[in-house]
Amino acid sequence: MTTPPPPPPPVRTAGNGASAPTVGRDVASDGPVAEQNDVRIGRVVSVSGSQVIILLDEPADSAMKPTKGAPQIGALVKMRTAGSTVYGLVSGLSIPVPAKEAGAEELDIVELELLGEALVDDRQRQGAFERGVSVYPSLGDPVYASTQEDLRQVYAKPTVSSVRIGTIHQDQSLPAFVVTDDLLGKHFAILGTTGSGKSCALALTLRAILSRHPNGHVLLLDPHNEYSHAFGDRAEVIAPADLELPYWLLNFEEIKELMIGGNGDSADAEATILSDAVITAKRLYLTETGSTEIVTVDTPVPFRLSDVVRMLDEAMGKLEKPENSAPFLRLKTRLAALQSDRRFAFMFPGLQVRDNMASILSRIFRIPVNGKPLTIVDLSGVPSEILDVVVSLLCRMTFDFALWSDRAVPMMLACEEAHRYATLDSRLGFESTKKALSKIAKEGRKYGVSLCVVSQRPSELATGMLSQCNTIFALRMSNQKDQEYVRGALSDSALGLMDSLPSLRNAEAIVVGEGVSVPVRLCFDELPEEHRPRSGTASFSKAWDKEVDGAGFIDETIGRWRRQQR
Repeated sequence: MTTPPPPPPPVRTAGNGASAPTVGRDVASDGPVAEQNDVRIGRVVSVSGSQVIILLDEPADSAMKPTKGAPQIGALVKMRTAGSTVYGLVSGLSIPVPAKEAGAEELDIVELELLGEALVDDRQRQGAFERGVSVYPSLGDPVYASTQEDLRQVYAKPTVSSVRIGTIHQDQSLPAFVVTDDLLGKHFAILGTTGSGKSCALALTLRAILSRHPNGHVLLLDPHNEYSHAFGDRAEVIAPADLELPYWLLNFEEIKELMIGGNGDSADAEATILSDAVITAKRLYLTETGSTEIVTVDTPVPFRLSDVVRMLDEAMGKLEKPENSAPFLRLKTRLAALQSDRRFAFMFPGLQVRDNMASILSRIFRIPVNGKPLTIVDLSGVPSEILDVVVSLLCRMTFDFALWSDRAVPMMLACEEAHRYATLDSRLGFESTKKALSKIAKEGRKYGVSLCVVSQRPSELATGMLSQCNTIFALRMSNQKDQEYVRGALSDSALGLMDSLPSLRNAEAIVVGEGVSVPVRLCFDELPEEHRPRSGTASFSKAWDKEVDGAGFIDETIGRWRRQQR
């Protein structure tokens, strides 16, 4: 047997010279008695903060590496102290100085990130696993491979409300759970490259939570019309054809974005003129309905655009110089264009104005639920010119409703393709949307608003968006910039797992944060075909094997195109 480099303790061997399972108290440890099936794999040679480095035991035949209990990236190992069993995850494997000749000695180094511990009482009975470490392993302490019982204890179902979403990577017979309140109460993100399984992960997670809590309130922003198929009659699907978001629900920042846009002296002048006209029109409407409410330019009360136009005309008539009328004329032209464009009919319905805010909120936020705890807003047909305002309005209303309902109805807002409307690049617009989402990310927890961020390009998300998500589902991610961005939002204890991001298979994820008991690599449960979002890649080989009816197909496509209905 090759002697390990000094100063290693003697390693007991079986009859064939291989390292034998350690039974009873190990000579290098003052810890509790080892279990019969514990397999020693090495010893501690460095302890620093949450990181431990171990030196693997040398096998009898240096040309052969041990297979049973040999650690791999992400594997769980354990160490015994005087009062606990400490668990760690393998985050790195290395041979600092590879041998130049066959049979020469090598140092096999394993890096661990400590996860937590299970305390042991005076009778050597082991308690439940807990995060954090109170007693660290000492130099020379033996390290053991984990057993299935260890995995079952560390990844056990939490005692608080939780739902199953998959199985753990180390043993796929063991289920993986997320803690419902911590997942939703502190925001979460689902990140990964195209085709890695983000949409299915979101659908699976929402189905699991809503199956357990059927009276939930979830608003899902769907930019590609993927999810209506996945939830069937359990979801209220709002398409552009039946979307109802009247213009008077907008705050003034959103009205300005819609009717003015841009910056500069002319925009500022138009904003001042429009603000005066809007607040006067709101006061006029309230006076006619007998209301005595105090109103501001941001108060969501109805007003008539015809009153706004009339006030613009009256203001122009009072001008001393005709050339000063340019801002008024631009506003009138823009208002006329918005009202006449049928694509904006959901926001500018016509001459009649009625206060239907209660029915709109009831439908969007599912109050009462009536068997449909999820609202899916299909944004695929919303014109790009107005998409920013629509998303901003939905996000802001979610926060405001939770605020003014005094947290009576906790709600979740899921933003698919969040990098599109919460982008880091200010030149792409969506500033009002970013403000609304940032407010939810920073303050939503206090008022019962949960945020789910789904993105294939996390490095393009607005600053601070990801750092507010306390649970992250990281699927396969090959872009180096995205990987570095995700690492920057994680705690040190999870960084080792992140190195495996490029090699994850479809439907696999590294999950870290408050929503899971410990950082875990898991495989999501398989969704039945009828519950999967329509996000799969088109099959070119099948589609190109058959002819398409040219005239009928093109006519039907043109009809949907012109009607703006998919």
